[in-house]
This record gives sequence, structure tokens and C-alpha cells, in this order.
Amino acid sequence: MSTTQLNPTGTDTRAVDGTDSAHAPDARSIATGVLARLEAAWNAGDGEAFGAPYADDASFVTIRGEFHRSRAAIAGGHAAILGSIYAGSTNRMQVVHARFVAADVIVVTSRNTMTAPTGPLAGTNAAMSTSVLVRAGAEWQVAVTHNTLEAGQ
Repeated sequence: MSTTQLNPTGTDTRAVDGTDSAHAPDARSIATGVLARLEAAWNAGDGEAFGAPYADDASFVTIRGEFHRSRAAIAGGHAAILGSIYAGSTNRMQVVHARFVAADVIVVTSRNTMTAPTGPLAGTNAAMSTSVLVRAGAEWQVAVTHNTLEAGQ
């Protein structure tokens, strides 16, 4: 049975290949990089760019429980909402927890805080998301995201 090494933030510190390495990126830094791409795309109102980090066959469950399957569907759905009900909104995505579950798989939980000027969620709202990141060559892609509006929102 192997043991997982955690850094002071509680993040798995194993290297991408599963070995211990002080110089290899940890799960939190990889997840933070992917979320930064998603956050920048959202804040630019760019649904296509939002879909770009997703795998071709990715799946996404929205805060309303809608299911989207494929990078194209995820990008198209986000283009639609960023051009309508969430136009002009901003989203801050913060890693809550990230860990390797296999050498090429990271599970990340994030807290996403969206501020919308108008629409059904006008104001500031928070959601928790769980995503599965998979390594595709030298790149990390999102394979699955399940997004849930926090209670009381």
C-alpha cells in the first residue's frame, strides 16, 4: 500500500508520474493553471475559449442540472450564456482541494464566485465544482465537471 505525501495545504505532492519530486508540479498547481484558463475565458465572455481546456468527449453538468457532452457542446452552451443571462459577469475560480488519483488523473474541487450585473442570478453567487483533469501528452484537459450552486443561493 502506498502512502500519499501531502504538502502543508493538504495537496498531494506526488509528481505527475506518481513519484516524489520537489521540482515536479503538484496537483494544486496543475489544477490552478487549468482553472485560470477557464476563469480568463469566462471573464472575457468567450465561450469558445472556455470550452478549449475540455477534452473532445468531456461532460459538464451545470448548476441547473443540465448535462452537456463534448467540448463543442460545452463551448456552445457557455457562449450562449455568456452572451445572454451572464453577459458582463465575472467569475473567480479557486482551488479548494486537488489530488492525483492516478499518474495522469487529478480530481479538483473548486469554489467559483460569479458576479452578474443582470439576469436570474444577478448579484454574487457561489458554486462548488468537482472536475476530473486528465493528462493528454504534455497538456492537462478537463474530462468531467459537475457544478453545483451553493445552498442558500
